[in-house]
Amino acid sequence: MASYLKMPKLSDTMSEGTLVKWLKKEGDSIAVDEDIAEVETDKATMTMPSFAEGILHKIYVQEGQTVVLGAALALVLEDGEEPPADADTAPAGEAKAAAPAAEAPAKSEAAAAPAATPAPAPAPAAAPAPAASSSSRIKASPLARKVAKEKGIDLARVTGSGPGGRIVKKDVENAPAGGGGGSLGLLPPAMAKPDRSVPLTGMRRVISQRLLESKTTIPHFYLNIEIDTEPLMNLREQVNAASTANGGPKYTVNDFVMRAVVLATGSVPEVNGSFQGDSILYHGETHLSVAVAIEDGLVTPVIRSAQSKSIKDLASELKDLAAKARDKKLTPNEMTGGTITISNLGAYGIANFDAIINPPQAAILAIGTITKQPVVNAQNQIVPGQRMWIGMSCDHRVIDGAVGAKFLSELKRFLETPVLLVS
Repeated sequence: MASYLKMPKLSDTMSEGTLVKWLKKEGDSIAVDEDIAEVETDKATMTMPSFAEGILHKIYVQEGQTVVLGAALALVLEDGEEPPADADTAPAGEAKAAAPAAEAPAKSEAAAAPAATPAPAPAPAAAPAPAASSSSRIKASPLARKVAKEKGIDLARVTGSGPGGRIVKKDVENAPAGGGGGSLGLLPPAMAKPDRSVPLTGMRRVISQRLLESKTTIPHFYLNIEIDTEPLMNLREQVNAASTANGGPKYTVNDFVMRAVVLATGSVPEVNGSFQGDSILYHGETHLSVAVAIEDGLVTPVIRSAQSKSIKDLASELKDLAAKARDKKLTPNEMTGGTITISNLGAYGIANFDAIINPPQAAILAIGTITKQPVVNAQNQIVPGQRMWIGMSCDHRVIDGAVGAKFLSELKRFLETPVLLVS
């Protein structure tokens, strides 16, 4: 008999979804659990499986439309079944639920239109004014300024040869008209780019809401600790040499950090909690969330029961989850239920930063890059060393300063004695 495919709840906080792309068209045969569409939720874009079997007779929601949970997306008929008389329209109750969503794209376009209107020509015309003020601050002799004005030369693009880099008459005379002296004269003027307004995607909108909620409702406090990573880097080199010699993978610093965080959480379980209004829930297992950057924003896939997994297991599972995240194939179960988060910006050269807590969790670790720097050893000698900063953002309703400090001390112990990570 005829059945309707409805917008499913694909994440624990989802209240609406955007139909990004249909993978099937009207008239196609579909099977139960076959991927039929891509849906953008508040967390990610993921494929939606079919909950019915038959022929995709009528599609009610077009690509780009946003609808509430339970809204009818399409009508499925059994093979050879005659469609009902009202098959061309969504059920009345469902249509009412979907109506506000159908208007969303138009509202976005309308909101974006005013921002696009001023762009055409006035903006470039106003550009010379700042140039004049900046030119007045350039070190140049009065005669050089006069000659530059007569020849139409921008002093900001002239290299001065006078005392302290002061621009003198000969510098201006040697500069091409409109340009500057020396190598700067060869550079073309920077081209102004028009402003552009980009409507928020569903994911970016929810990221904005949740981070604002986190920052304004959770009493954050921050701790930082410096790690001597030389022992870790030496061990990593040995592990990678042995692994690749046997056809295995190479391990990243983040793989070792994940294992250290899991072990430290086991040593200080008070950080593995969630504030519940009138109680604190301390989780019996460590479900490790790891921030992964994707094209649309940021997702935090979850490695479940991480306390029972080795570095090899953690590395392999994160690699699979990150690939799924970038291919938009994460399941709701793979994105929910985390109890503590790691955010690593070391690959981007960031030395240290403070992360925003991922509610309902109570802690997030901010991992910086490893840098080579002079350090003082046990003999009070200045020698080359390798250091890494790790920051911890804590929910003060769950974690006190001493508890956070104890956790970071344990994390430092594991990372500076890395043999403990592979035992």
